[in-house]
Amino acid sequence: MAEADGLLDVGDAAFRTDPYPALAAVRDLGPLPRHDGLGARVAASYDAVHDVLRSRDLGRTYTLRVPRPGRPADQWDTFNALHEHALLEVEPPTHTRLRRLVARAFGRGHVERLRPRVEELAEDLLDGCATTLAAEGSFDVVEAYAEPLPVLVVAELLGWPEADRHLLRPWSQAIVAMYELDPTPEAEADARAAADAFAGYVAELARERSVRPTDDLVSDLVAVRDAGDRLSEAELVATVVLLLNAGHEASVNGFGNGLVSWLSAGSPEAGVEPLVEEMLRHDAPLQLFERTVLRPCTVAGVALEPGERVAALLGAANRDPARFDRPDAFDPTTARDPHLSFGAGIHFCVGAPLARLELQVAVGALLRRWPRLELVAAERRPTFVLRGWSAVRVRPR
Repeated sequence: MAEADGLLDVGDAAFRTDPYPALAAVRDLGPLPRHDGLGARVAASYDAVHDVLRSRDLGRTYTLRVPRPGRPADQWDTFNALHEHALLEVEPPTHTRLRRLVARAFGRGHVERLRPRVEELAEDLLDGCATTLAAEGSFDVVEAYAEPLPVLVVAELLGWPEADRHLLRPWSQAIVAMYELDPTPEAEADARAAADAFAGYVAELARERSVRPTDDLVSDLVAVRDAGDRLSEAELVATVVLLLNAGHEASVNGFGNGLVSWLSAGSPEAGVEPLVEEMLRHDAPLQLFERTVLRPCTVAGVALEPGERVAALLGAANRDPARFDRPDAFDPTTARDPHLSFGAGIHFCVGAPLARLELQVAVGALLRRWPRLELVAAERRPTFVLRGWSAVRVRPR
């Protein structure tokens, strides 16, 4: 058994509730200890995770994802295609080309043009929270506010038909369940069905926008060109699905984790921007990002061979005492080094500006409405890779 196995038991409920003591112990083992259970080396220090994320000798080379033997590959065709063509899963030169095209479409002012609409959506949702508060004495800020807001924002960004926006969240939740380390057969079936439905809808929407373009990101993704190059239909569909899935999870879990951390720390006063950054650092919404060694190399001082897998533990890196003073304390009043919750290197989250906008608006609007809140109850999701709360009930103090 590798040393890290005894410390990092990702199937243990206590670990999933609070992984940080175990992550600190793994960090003390050195740069890249082996973990037989994960079949990978693990990077837990800030410097090691940073090196793993930025190394061009490691990649996200796509491999067919058929999790269980005996399941026909064609059942996974759409699910696999969404990943095979996704910006997050490919390496240069394909990645360079896709990122250039997607950035060109994003660069047409889509994020900032949304700010007034995000503010309006946030206030509308808080009105609903106020109604629940008056009737029940508290409200679930995740269910009523943090979860619907990013879906509504992405729907606005994409120009998604209003009558069908209720489809987005269930599709996203079904697909991202496959990113955990132990998906059930039921989760697999739901993910395949969601991938088929989501991809089919996006493809049809893109065809409509090619004929009747509007002021939305799908229209710009359809139209974007660079020196005669353009996105294929598969690449466009994968980009839209990734924007919803990654953006939704980062915003919901970043908000819920950060709010609980902030309230548990006594709600220290701070500006909205540093408060949001500390929320993202203190309890990272994405805990694990895996990469594969492409060629013989040395990363974080460790010699690696092609085919070895390396799991970058983002939450551990964000609490490294070698990089952050009092890393386990939630302190938005102290200047911190940049966290790694959005990654680093070429796979740094392309939607980070949108996620930051959503979180800043959501946190600011909530605290203007109720400057002093207290935590009533919270229920954590039984997950590790995508770490978050399924319910967080609060009330004004």
